[in-house]
Amino acid sequence: MIENPQAIWHLDNSYAHLSDCFYTKTAPTPVTKPKLKRLNHELAKRLGLDVGSLAHPDGIEILAGNRLPHNSIPIAQAYAGHQYKTFRDLGDGRAILLGEQLTPDGKRFDIHLKGAGMTPYSKKVYKNGDGRAALGPMLREYILSAAMEALGIPTSHSLAVVATGETMIRKGEELPGAILVRVASSHIRFGTLQYAAKWCGEAKLREIVDYTIARHFPEVAAAERPYLAFFGKVIERQASLIANWQLIGFIHGVQNTDNVMISGETLDYGPCAFMDTYKPLTWFSSIDRHGRYAYVNQPSIGRWNIERLKESLMPLFAEDEATQERLADEAVATFDVQYEQYWLQGMRKKLGMYNEEAEDRELIDALLMMMERQEADYTNTFLDLTFGEQVSGLSKDKHFESWYTCWQQRLSRQQASTSDIKQLMKASNPAVVPRNHQVEQALEAAVAYDDFTVMEELMDVWQEPFAHTDKQRAYRHVPKQDTPYITYCGT
Repeated sequence: MIENPQAIWHLDNSYAHLSDCFYTKTAPTPVTKPKLKRLNHELAKRLGLDVGSLAHPDGIEILAGNRLPHNSIPIAQAYAGHQYKTFRDLGDGRAILLGEQLTPDGKRFDIHLKGAGMTPYSKKVYKNGDGRAALGPMLREYILSAAMEALGIPTSHSLAVVATGETMIRKGEELPGAILVRVASSHIRFGTLQYAAKWCGEAKLREIVDYTIARHFPEVAAAERPYLAFFGKVIERQASLIANWQLIGFIHGVQNTDNVMISGETLDYGPCAFMDTYKPLTWFSSIDRHGRYAYVNQPSIGRWNIERLKESLMPLFAEDEATQERLADEAVATFDVQYEQYWLQGMRKKLGMYNEEAEDRELIDALLMMMERQEADYTNTFLDLTFGEQVSGLSKDKHFESWYTCWQQRLSRQQASTSDIKQLMKASNPAVVPRNHQVEQALEAAVAYDDFTVMEELMDVWQEPFAHTDKQRAYRHVPKQDTPYITYCGT
């Protein structure tokens, strides 16, 4: 028996009860023929939602934005952002927050409709914005956010993709429309606080920061300087997140401050991709003309973004400007140290190191330099080392044999068995990541032919990336591409 689709929702609207400086009440624009394409059953259960009710025609009407769930106060959020260094007044140009689902275990998650129609911010974000989204990019976000979660990297989540029955024009091409139901611990961005500081005044800035502390960092409220402690927590999460991206070979592609979450979750899967060949200057985004957001630059961009957030928060740190600046700069300086610690700790695990030695960084850098020289596959190189197989990408390098000997000697100096070392490496090096050609094959089959079997098979393979099954081995091969891989924002 199907539950009442309204009854399964347990929405609160804490964000909509803040000052209206931070949002505009906006209802989704109805669509003509909503059809459920994907539904994340496991996520639905964690949210306390009944899968059958969501898949019911009345439930799909809610997921499509044609009907509002019980107790919803739909809003479009206001925020700003540095987009490729340029500061802009932005906001939800094609997304609407329905409310915050309260889960059975007492947690709170935003329910966000991406592609839900025009909002008061649409023209600020997109010059000719229609408030809609295409099926391909929404399926892409569904796939990649699930894969990132499986890899253990903090991320927003995708509950559902609903085709709208409508078409839209993108770059002169007619595409099927869709709505993504996105879930996140919140959608408070660096740009949200930048917006408050620039246009809402200090009292409202304190209001949104106090709200963010209560929602994400309640432990800092009792600190001597709670706003500075809050800033420190945000820095720590960014250092950890970006280190995780680097360790897995993930390139976000659009690290603007409006895409950086205060919670430390990965947001926006438009121009992102995973690196195959290890080239630090790799980037894929069609709109990144000069590689600002290339793989090698992600840590430094992370710090640059934190510098911009610092400028907005400084008035909250102390009464006099000199103390504000000193405290802020001291906090920002911790990013590089923390990032290095997280990254080095992760690299040690990838190479089976349980303890720390002073020369570890030199050993790791030597490996990465060989990988770059030989254009070795990033993921497969660490898998070859994990399983003691011929490291095909590096065997031709004249320094590899001596490096391998040094690495084995390094491992022999720690109190860990060969079996323990292998288990650590298996747990730190995924058997599979979403390869770019595989993602494109899945999207083409789904969008062009309404065939989701390719996507289902790949997502099944990616579901447990550290399982190292025989089936996963078949997905390690990466075909050579004649042309560079390019990703698009989908806007």
